[in-house]
Amino acid sequence: MAEPDGDILTLDEVATYLKAGKRTVYRLVANGEIPAFKLGGTWRFRKSDLERWIASRTGETAFGAERGGKAALRAAAAASTPGRATKRTSKG
Repeated sequence: MAEPDGDILTLDEVATYLKAGKRTVYRLVANGEIPAFKLGGTWRFRKSDLERWIASRTGETAFGAERGGKAALRAAAAASTPGRATKRTSKG
């Protein structure tokens, strides 16, 4: 089955698509945080993989932000987990 036109993106195109700098995209690739593959020594990205990656990072429902999003879920989980270390946010 053939890939749709424009499904494979270059690093420059991904930086534009994500509205991020090229260094940020390189860092994400180096840390294995973003789906990518090498073709002839240069990084390539499948747009459909990036869309799934974005959805997994932002939550797939519009209600996530209204309810506090992932940060609120993490805070609730940390508070309810006995023995889990938490970061101090202020000196005192």
